[in-house]
Amino acid sequence: MARLTFLGHAAFRVEGGGLDGLIDPFLTGNSMTPFSPEDFKDVNFIFVTHGHGDHLGDTPAIAKRTGATVVATVEMCDVLKGVKCHPLQIGGAFTFPFGRVKMTPAWHGSGVQGGEGEGMAYGGVAGGFLLEVDGRRIYHAGDTGLTVEMGLLAEDGVDVALLPIGGNYTMDIDDAVRAVRMIKPRVAVPMHYNTFPLIKASPEEFASKASGLAEIRILKPGEILEV
Repeated sequence: MARLTFLGHAAFRVEGGGLDGLIDPFLTGNSMTPFSPEDFKDVNFIFVTHGHGDHLGDTPAIAKRTGATVVATVEMCDVLKGVKCHPLQIGGAFTFPFGRVKMTPAWHGSGVQGGEGEGMAYGGVAGGFLLEVDGRRIYHAGDTGLTVEMGLLAEDGVDVALLPIGGNYTMDIDDAVRAVRMIKPRVAVPMHYNTFPLIKASPEEFASKASGLAEIRILKPGEILEV
């Protein structure tokens, strides 16, 4: 059985089958999380959907301290100096000791603020992840608008879909409901909302509108979902 812990915003901890992983560990400066980077001592993988600060977050510091492998695009791996990295690209997959990881499309940017030189470093394209852990399939959409490619995930038997609902930078509630309809997950979890004024949204409204399409779980930061 896999275990998901919501860390706030779009950050999650994923455990099971030899994996102690973090997805988009934005902790420092995240008012929505009760966690700090130092809380994660045994992390062995970090999955980074794209380079924006609220997703790349504390990845470099945690990876350097724990020796965790960062899974990200080739371009992102090039930006992340001094960490162990496994490069993937959209549509690519690799089977790690804990299970298979596939990088999925996301419509979004991936610039890295504070890269080498001035301004924003090129971080490749944004993506999402389909993780297989302990026989469960977990889809983290990353930051994305609604895409037709999400319909392909219906054939993958997704157990849990982690979907942004905040709008402005990503899908809003109505498009996230359409995503649930396309993906057909067993459980859907809203994320990426209420951290900033521009992404204010009601997870209860999402749950109401998506009712009957999947089990909807609204997680509070620190809450655990066993899959």
